[in-house]
Amino acid sequence: MKTSAKLYSLPLNDIRTYLFTSLFVIGNIALPQFCHLFPYGGPTLLPIYFFTLIGAYKFGFRVGILTAILSPIINYGLFGMPTLAILPPILIKSMLLAIAASFAAHLLKRLSFAALLGVVLSYQIIGTAFEWAICGNFFQAIQDFQIGIPGILIQWFGGYALLKAIAKL
Repeated sequence: MKTSAKLYSLPLNDIRTYLFTSLFVIGNIALPQFCHLFPYGGPTLLPIYFFTLIGAYKFGFRVGILTAILSPIINYGLFGMPTLAILPPILIKSMLLAIAASFAAHLLKRLSFAALLGVVLSYQIIGTAFEWAICGNFFQAIQDFQIGIPGILIQWFGGYALLKAIAKL
């Protein structure tokens, strides 16, 4: 299923890059706070990645990578979450997501349900390998696949729905 969409690759010297980055970072701060109201809400729903996916796919690599880096760091600074021990793997996964989403959007030049699944699975699989190398614990590294399936599905279905809703913007 493919949908035509206006996709951008905003440059660093465009004020819109920083406006959209700010909006997506705020989303990546608010959504995890809401999800953490529920037991295991963060590890199950993976909310810190959602707006990175949207920003990178819709507005390109620069918005995506800025959102990917700033969101976990600001969340950690404000709330101590994610914990310092898992901050590096989350930063790596966030950056991999920004790269994969912006690459898919640039390559396809449209919104694709299947491509979005590929984006989400690719950053999770590659990110899991990095996390395993960092923490040295395979079972901790595959946590997103053990309890994070709802979050992966939300990124895929919810990400597609939101990107489709804003396709003409």
